[in-house]
Amino acid sequence: MHPVLCGLAANASLPSLLIDQLIALADDAVDSELAHRPDLSHAQVVALASRTEATAVQLAYEGRLTASDIDPVKQPRAALALLDEQAGRPEWARLFAVDPVVEHREKLAECPGLPPDVVETLAADPDVRVVAELALWATADMATGLARHPHAEVRRAVAANEATPPAVLAMLVTGEALSPAQWCLVCDRERTPFVHDPQCPRPDCDLLPGASCDGSHESTVHDMRELALRNPATPVEAVVGLADHPSMVLRRQLAARPDLPPDLRERLARDPAPVVRADLAENPAIGDAQIRALAADLDQGVRRSLAHNPSVPLDVLGRLAAVTKTGPTLLPRIAAASPAEVEDMARSTNPALRMLVAQRRDLPTGIRDLLALDPDAKVVKSVAPHPGLSEAQLRAMVDRHGVRVLAKVATNPAASPALLEDLARHEPPVQKAFREIARHPNATAPSLLVCLTDDQARPIAAGHPALPPHVMVKLLSDDNWQVAKAAAANPSLPQAVMPELIPAGAEP
Repeated sequence: MHPVLCGLAANASLPSLLIDQLIALADDAVDSELAHRPDLSHAQVVALASRTEATAVQLAYEGRLTASDIDPVKQPRAALALLDEQAGRPEWARLFAVDPVVEHREKLAECPGLPPDVVETLAADPDVRVVAELALWATADMATGLARHPHAEVRRAVAANEATPPAVLAMLVTGEALSPAQWCLVCDRERTPFVHDPQCPRPDCDLLPGASCDGSHESTVHDMRELALRNPATPVEAVVGLADHPSMVLRRQLAARPDLPPDLRERLARDPAPVVRADLAENPAIGDAQIRALAADLDQGVRRSLAHNPSVPLDVLGRLAAVTKTGPTLLPRIAAASPAEVEDMARSTNPALRMLVAQRRDLPTGIRDLLALDPDAKVVKSVAPHPGLSEAQLRAMVDRHGVRVLAKVATNPAASPALLEDLARHEPPVQKAFREIARHPNATAPSLLVCLTDDQARPIAAGHPALPPHVMVKLLSDDNWQVAKAAAANPSLPQAVMPELIPAGAEP
């Protein structure tokens, strides 16, 4: 990969003539960058698509190629991409349904809107991978038929299909009224009993780590039940028996279901595995009593998950936030708080609650300004990016709390060029602030030049349009390829320099 050429190919200010010259280079990496450009003419799109099939696939999925632009024999993957987008031709589907390349038939099987005769052909395919892919996307009627397929891999796919009828999903989970599967991917290839070594040295082996079969196809059956548990169409009555299953993976999936009966939730709340209790704690369906019990769980992961539950009461959330790291994201319960609850939290004596509500970006002016004056740096750090804060308020935050809030102040959309320059020159410096300043639209040359001195901020600053042109040109030869690419992609790069970056002889 040539980073400067790749960056230039992505440059929004690149003239059309130079785009043609880059296309003439026939470089795969450059072509990939060019394919993302929204300003390509149809002729340029077709020229790129004719070069490599990966690029043609990309352009097909972006809706920039038509069936008339693709030869399904020469570019089968691109034609399949158009079929996947329902922009191909029916005769292509019939062509690929009998294609000798299994991967082509497998890809066809996931395409929507296939003609009925093609679907029937795929359902009878001799390769189970094709049939399993079809089962994953099949209609209810087709899924019902494939649920009795003798291969466990096909049944596994049916269990993941949300169009599969509930009664059929229940049958797959319990095995009732269903003959045992005869094969799985493991016993297709290995003598049983067999357990696949996670460190398998065979380069051509594609069995999953831990895949096993003792004649009962146990790893595939386990995966089928896991997928059925995730499937919202699976009736809860069919899966309640998995609450005591030895597989923690299955119990976790069960704990996350929103339709659990109360007695089952109680059992899962006592599960010995903290991750199971954590998944239950984040489940919006659990009740107030169970929430309060889980809030006292000794495992921090359980308490953290509970904090992310949209049904958690605010008093419980306040206690959780005081003893558990909840992360920088806006919690669902805080996002759903009423105006009265927002005001109560902003005036709470609990700084953890004030910090959480300060994460909102739609606070009333009075509440926002109150939190901006908070004596707790964590609260101020949370509210610092809020729109509408004045430069005086932002500067006051830095004066009071210094490096603890500086990076968040730099993210505020109203941060002025002068403020950003002062933040860039702050002593002691804050590395994270350099990255925020470098991507801020109000950043100017003086602050960007300072950001260039930081290794992590340097590639970001190199792409900022306010960077002086002579600095951009110098960065084109930077030792860090990410910096060089960003400089070449900078829309303010002088257009007079652009032709010099393209190798001689690259004429359209």
